[in-house]
Amino acid sequence: MTASLLVLYAAALAWAGMWLPAGLAGALAVLAGWRCWRMRKALHAGPHGTWIAALNVAGCLLGSYCSGTAALPWLAPVIMVNYFLCEPRRALLVNLPLVLAPLVLPDMLTSVGHGISVIVVNVLTLCLGLAFSLRIQDDRVQLEELASLDALTGLPNRRMLERTLTRQIEERREYERLNGLIILDVDHFKDINDLFGHAAGDAALADLATILRFEVRGDDEVFRFGGEEFVILLRAESLAELELATERLRRAIRGALRGPGGKITVSLGAALHAGETHWQDWFSRADAALYLAKNNGRDSYRIADNL
Repeated sequence: MTASLLVLYAAALAWAGMWLPAGLAGALAVLAGWRCWRMRKALHAGPHGTWIAALNVAGCLLGSYCSGTAALPWLAPVIMVNYFLCEPRRALLVNLPLVLAPLVLPDMLTSVGHGISVIVVNVLTLCLGLAFSLRIQDDRVQLEELASLDALTGLPNRRMLERTLTRQIEERREYERLNGLIILDVDHFKDINDLFGHAAGDAALADLATILRFEVRGDDEVFRFGGEEFVILLRAESLAELELATERLRRAIRGALRGPGGKITVSLGAALHAGETHWQDWFSRADAALYLAKNNGRDSYRIADNL
């Protein structure tokens, strides 16, 4: 929209014979179009949004200089639009020139009363836009947290697991990468639900999440993948270290997890990252190891690279 409006304004200026302002408006339109093209696939506007907000302000200032009071109705809408394009405090700074413009540009104000009215409206728009934008930002953070956490266990959910696995695959610094993947599955979980009810099953999953939080190291991460499956990402220097971590988890869960029917055990499958470029391939190796552990009598583990 910014690029389109600037193109139309450049055409109007050219029609009026104002060639230099028309050229400036055209240049701003090209920059806005380029930034919009760069931003088309981005999940968040980021720095491109800040650039477009700045171009909005530049176009509005150019219009104020060329058109005087006729440009005043554009100031408040541009101020509000900019809050949707970039972070609230950054938008506040970008918008400040629009509040000051009527004071310094010629032919913008017709009287003292008119000037006070324009300044008050613009300052109110600036402040209300900031408050509204901050409220939306807080709500968005809360919604993102709700969307990324499992309601029963409070652990990050499958959505967050997929993001984290993708990030680990793309991590170029090997010392920063969590290169060990463990998938665990509660043994005979269906029997718990069938014999004692879903409340007992939910309680067992919540208890298991608590145990996993306690057992994982500070930099390791634990997720609920879905159902009775959980995933742990950890740093392992070797297959032997991954195997020790997997067995330690199995023993800890076997010793601590209880249900109405007594002891609850888990089966685990693990795999070291072996250069896969897609997390699904890495995950499939650990999942295949889990399948073998389940078929090996349960309450056991298998390491993919040892198969």
